[in-house]
Amino acid sequence: MAKDDYLSIDTIYEAIYKDKGSKFLSFAHPIKSTEEVKQILSTYKKDSRFKGACHFCFAYKLGALNPYCRSSDDGEPAGTAGKPILNQIELFDLTDVLIVVIRFFGGTLLGTSGLIKAYKQAAQECLTVAKPIQFVIRRNICLTFSYSIQADVDQILKQFDIEYEEKLFEEKITYKIKIRAGEFDTYKQIVSQSSAFQNLKTNEYE
Repeated sequence: MAKDDYLSIDTIYEAIYKDKGSKFLSFAHPIKSTEEVKQILSTYKKDSRFKGACHFCFAYKLGALNPYCRSSDDGEPAGTAGKPILNQIELFDLTDVLIVVIRFFGGTLLGTSGLIKAYKQAAQECLTVAKPIQFVIRRNICLTFSYSIQADVDQILKQFDIEYEEKLFEEKITYKIKIRAGEFDTYKQIVSQSSAFQNLKTNEYE
């Protein structure tokens, strides 16, 4: 079966890392879109608690099958903040996650290696306290069939990891279900090879 699950988080986690007077406040957020990322970053920059912070660095990864990643050093030397944060997201094998690290300068320059270590550590400590959750990628399908094959359809569906959204019993029977993405091709193959399911219609929906 093709990979159709991934690890993410479902709530916000935070941690703090200190080095030579500088404070690095890290926050891990579950996300579903780039627009959500923009809103979160805007909220932090407007928050009075972080007045005086010199950098709002971040990295995120979106999508399990074809992931999209982005990171920002927000004024720190190139490659010293966003990349180390993103590397920790990858190391913890997470997706649909944003990590923001807010730095308060303590008066002592950390140098390139010191900054890389600090942002890496800040992100790592935040993800260490986080509790990853396994999520399953599903495809939404609508089945329409006659009453005469209901028992056969039910028997077939027992073979798969299915979540039922709705069952309608009208002129025909309609099931709205969520099937694991990795099992969808097997389902289609079984249905197409059986003459009993010639009148079974399978349509995907949003």
